[in-house]
Amino acid sequence: MQAELFFDAKATLGEGPAWDEKTQTLYWVDILEKRIYAGTDLLVELDELIGCLAPRKNGNLILALRGYEGRASFVDFDLGTPQQTVLASLSESATNRVNDGKCDPAGRFIAGTMDMNEKDPTGSVYSFDGVTTKTLFRDVTISNGMAWSPDYKTFYYIDTPTCEVRAYDYDLKTGEIANRRKAFDVPKSLGWADGMTSDVKGNLWIAMWGGAQVTRWNPNTGQLLEQIPVPALQSSCPVFGGKDRNELYITSARKGMSAADLQKYPLSGGLFRVVTKFRGNADV
Repeated sequence: MQAELFFDAKATLGEGPAWDEKTQTLYWVDILEKRIYAGTDLLVELDELIGCLAPRKNGNLILALRGYEGRASFVDFDLGTPQQTVLASLSESATNRVNDGKCDPAGRFIAGTMDMNEKDPTGSVYSFDGVTTKTLFRDVTISNGMAWSPDYKTFYYIDTPTCEVRAYDYDLKTGEIANRRKAFDVPKSLGWADGMTSDVKGNLWIAMWGGAQVTRWNPNTGQLLEQIPVPALQSSCPVFGGKDRNELYITSARKGMSAADLQKYPLSGGLFRVVTKFRGNADV
């Protein structure tokens, strides 16, 4: 398998892809340009940094924003208006922003924050059920990949500088996590582990920032099963979509790349697609 260009977006920091099963729409963001896309279409450019998003049952989107004076919040975004309604505010450092996030099958929005200088463990991971925001854990530097096992009893998580994938016991009924442990290490030679998704067979798919690839892993053994080349140095996050949910969409970024790197990887910042033999889990 090899990733093919789906949209030459030239995103500064393409991230946060989320598949809307109901409308068969792929949403994603360019964090630093404050843009929301639907596939190849630019939907809107906001005034605030957009860390991640997810479709809501009411047809709107939930956005994780870093607003004025560093205030982070979860916002209901009406695509038709477009009206924004703050659902919850987060107590975060002014140097932090929301990064990766997605919904669990029960509808909770899980999102993590990070130090924008990418140095200090000042971030946290939150769970929002539509009413209450709960802190799952703290001391995060660059909050990134999130995924679940096929039975949703295990939650996998990446804090990028640690070069490891963590596992937690996950209670889908209550949203509680427990029993933190290391699932496996990700060698730096592959790149930095960034965004992550999972399939119904239990594989984890991880975008490798600086590695120009997506890797597939068995989280139970830590075995690297496959490396899928991506013609973008900084692949950032994968998600399964498509009618049969077997199409892997991959965002990427141009942020911080040298002229030489851009010459070698001119499609960096693009959105890519791989048709796989696997079906993604029902999370966004």
